[in-house]
Amino acid sequence: MSSRVCGRVLQRLQTAGSPPAASWSRIRAGSWGCCRVQTGTRSEPRRGLSGSGRSTMNVFNRDMKKRQKNWAATLQDGNQYDYLRDEVGGRVADRVYDIARTFPLALDVGAGKSHIAEHLSKDVVERLFLTDVSQETLKRRRQSEIPTQCVQADEEFLPFKENTFDLVLSSLSLHWINDLPGALRQIHQVLKPDGVFIGAMVGGETLYELRCSLQLAETEREGGFSPHVSPYTAVTDLGNLLGRAGFNMLTVDVDDVQVHYPGITEVMTDLQGMGESNCAWNRKSLLHRDTILAAAAIYNAKRGSATASFGDLSKINRPSPRET
Repeated sequence: MSSRVCGRVLQRLQTAGSPPAASWSRIRAGSWGCCRVQTGTRSEPRRGLSGSGRSTMNVFNRDMKKRQKNWAATLQDGNQYDYLRDEVGGRVADRVYDIARTFPLALDVGAGKSHIAEHLSKDVVERLFLTDVSQETLKRRRQSEIPTQCVQADEEFLPFKENTFDLVLSSLSLHWINDLPGALRQIHQVLKPDGVFIGAMVGGETLYELRCSLQLAETEREGGFSPHVSPYTAVTDLGNLLGRAGFNMLTVDVDDVQVHYPGITEVMTDLQGMGESNCAWNRKSLLHRDTILAAAAIYNAKRGSATASFGDLSKINRPSPRET
């Protein structure tokens, strides 16, 4: 039986400063116990691929991303910011049910509060491991009927042996990875030969309304603009990245989702509450008040009401040795 890779990618722009852009995707998971794994980070200031397909630059401050997620997890009203992850988690779970197969052991990479597992049953996944860089987020994971074990670990350094899992899931976490090709290779390695990968990450033109409004406002008020969008993976690059990681027979799906907000400040507040603030090394530390007010006026004038657009991509398949 061929191993299938189903990856969902949500397009999204990330605004810089205290509240950077949010991402959106669905997945499902479970719960059991928690342990901690020591991980490391890298540090160079740009993202790119070398001829060998390796990421040669460090775009994101992974330690800052962990702090952002820990802070968001401790908010008393934190659950109100989970709507995007809940929606995307449900969609990823739907893909699991489409396979019509029972998976004895699954892994959710960057699981957060386990937004996928709550949509799954033991008839589909018998046992689940959750990993996330944020221990505080894992502590607040959703309850599930699936026996689940938590492991605090960086998505770039998976602490598992090869050929361990029948299913690997990931939702709204891989867009913050510095070495995305390397992370995908690790996912491929921990999968069994007939294993399945279903993942969702943001990329493309997500939140382009917010990005354009901030750029226009900053140019008008300050005579130029700084990067307010974190680097993101282009839709056209996804198949190539998965192929280099060892996956093939890929299918990519793209969905666009629009969320309506009272105004631009609500968009930025929600992104911060999601733990999706910009953590790029070259981000601007703050936006001037006049610039934010101008951006809000531009945002509403362009859309009539404050709207944030999100996109979603999917990919499928990795062959077993018998097929190669």
